[in-house]
Amino acid sequence: MPADYPVTINAVSGYSGGGKSMIADFEGGTAPAFELYGLGFEHKHLPETQLYAGLARRPIFVPSVGDYRQGMLVSVPLHLDTLRGKPGGADLYAALTRRYAGSKYVSVMPLDAAAVKSGRLEPEALNETNMLELYVFASDAYRQAVLVARLDNLGKGASGAAVQNMRLMLGLE
Repeated sequence: MPADYPVTINAVSGYSGGGKSMIADFEGGTAPAFELYGLGFEHKHLPETQLYAGLARRPIFVPSVGDYRQGMLVSVPLHLDTLRGKPGGADLYAALTRRYAGSKYVSVMPLDAAAVKSGRLEPEALNETNMLELYVFASDAYRQAVLVARLDNLGKGASGAAVQNMRLMLGLE
């Protein structure tokens, strides 16, 4: 991906990561079923996302929260014809498969996975685990793709993900 690629990240998570007042609102029945937040373009994870993705252009990050306790889906839409080499969905899948081969906690899901065939993915399937699933949803006909990560935002947590990312970057078990 070119450093100046206009990256957009959409993420929906359960309310458990939103702090005491958000948890109280959802568990008390006063919160909406779904809401966007961080719409001031200053979300705390934007600087690290830009830095570690090697992006010259600040990504647009649209976080949201749903009326469920935990689980998370993070998606990155891509226009394939704007990427170097004009990859197809199978190329993206192959690159992710090579990158995460042998990973204990990260699984690249097959292109023919049931979720890919149905065009649907729910956020709670990995609750109570330390796992992360990566999906490639692609249309070579339209030259578009959406990369999706599914994880338990409460189970994996930021610190667990940080340690795993560090180990991946350093090539450690």
